[in-house]
Amino acid sequence: MKIYNSLTKRKEEFVPLEEGKVKMYACGITVSGEAHIGHAYQALIYDIIRKYLQKLGYNVTYARNYTDVDDKIIAKSHETGIPADEYAEMMIEKINAVMGKLNVQDPDLWLKATQNIGNIIEFVETLIQKGHAYPTKNGDVYFDVASYPAYGKLSNRNIDDALDGVRVDHDEEKKNAYDFALWKSAKEGEISWQSNWGEGRPGWHIECSAMNRAAFGDQIDIHGGGRDLIFPHHENEIAQTEALTGKQFVKYWTHNGLIKVNGQKMSKSLGNSLLLADLLEKYSDEAIKFALLQTNYRNDINVTDDLFPEAEKHLYEFYRVLLAVEKADLTGAGQDLSAAGRIDEEFNACMSDDFNTALAISNLFGYFKEMKKALQENAAMAKAFAAQIRETYGLLGFFKKDAEEYVSWYEKKQTSAIPAKVEAIAKERFEARQSRDWAKSDELRAKLAELGYAVKDSKTGYELTKL
Repeated sequence: MKIYNSLTKRKEEFVPLEEGKVKMYACGITVSGEAHIGHAYQALIYDIIRKYLQKLGYNVTYARNYTDVDDKIIAKSHETGIPADEYAEMMIEKINAVMGKLNVQDPDLWLKATQNIGNIIEFVETLIQKGHAYPTKNGDVYFDVASYPAYGKLSNRNIDDALDGVRVDHDEEKKNAYDFALWKSAKEGEISWQSNWGEGRPGWHIECSAMNRAAFGDQIDIHGGGRDLIFPHHENEIAQTEALTGKQFVKYWTHNGLIKVNGQKMSKSLGNSLLLADLLEKYSDEAIKFALLQTNYRNDINVTDDLFPEAEKHLYEFYRVLLAVEKADLTGAGQDLSAAGRIDEEFNACMSDDFNTALAISNLFGYFKEMKKALQENAAMAKAFAAQIRETYGLLGFFKKDAEEYVSWYEKKQTSAIPAKVEAIAKERFEARQSRDWAKSDELRAKLAELGYAVKDSKTGYELTKL
């Protein structure tokens, strides 16, 4: 099996530190707000990686964290009047509830910053003793980047580039502007803990390093997260951990792509965040997964108006075939049905090539085409194919529903009355396209999206689906 290593910038044969065992950590959610589609995507990817490694026979210990104390959470605490620790716990409950509806399995270990304050303080103290960190008279502690010559090896940045596009703490007591905070002195009204440097709280980067070491020791096999975390977060994790231990921290660094909405990076400032709870009100959990996993995990995903409706439609067509197979009379019994086993073999080949879910999903279309043909000639083979598909692709979270119920649910959803206003806009857009008025066509498509509908053009007209 090969994994793309963000550190070496190439695919490498996967060989764990300890034979038969895998220690894996993925950066989780900062609980200052509700879970959005980006959070869901990252959780989904690493759940699938864990499950596939288990399928290969590895004993996997998978940890994720919740950042439950940071500047954003403190700001929300001040805004709402809810103590920071209570606010964080409230948000964790909400996030867990909505992630549960997506049917993404929990990690083996849930780690929280506030439950590791002692580990964090000990980590920082050791860095100071080794000459890699220094306290200030104000009670802050900074990592001395210049003390770690390999800084920048993950992101390919040198120290001169370290300030480019990154927010830094302005403190006259810092040795260098690019040194980053390990411990932040408490401001009035902030949540804090006692340390040798006074009341304060951990910096963001130190949390993951300290929690990793407490859970796994000095080294782990796989560390994951979104590509936006490569610099500075993961770069800083490497620096502070390897400065402390003198060992390579992570053998394989993996990073998933980012979510874009109609070509723009998803962000609160742009007002285009897609909350997971809102999506789950409109689409099945399987459709959301299908939409996201059609793209290789290292690439960005562009969420357009028709991404999720199209995924739902594909699943509907697949479930229709599964339903027909279930109801078919058993013909061809007693014949050699081993050909269905190639589905699992081809799936494993895809996943063993850097977890290529995109190729695995594209293969589904051919399998279902074969099943439809087998229905007319050899129902036993069709049933063998269906059973193997459900078993194999269940790892990705697909085909876990009752086929008849899913088909009925989708058809009822699609046949619900479309408002006359929506139909009128769709018709006007169709006429604009016929007259090649593309600007007006785009304007009306956007208006339909605002009303909760996606439109797909065809040779004969168009089709409306609810978003």
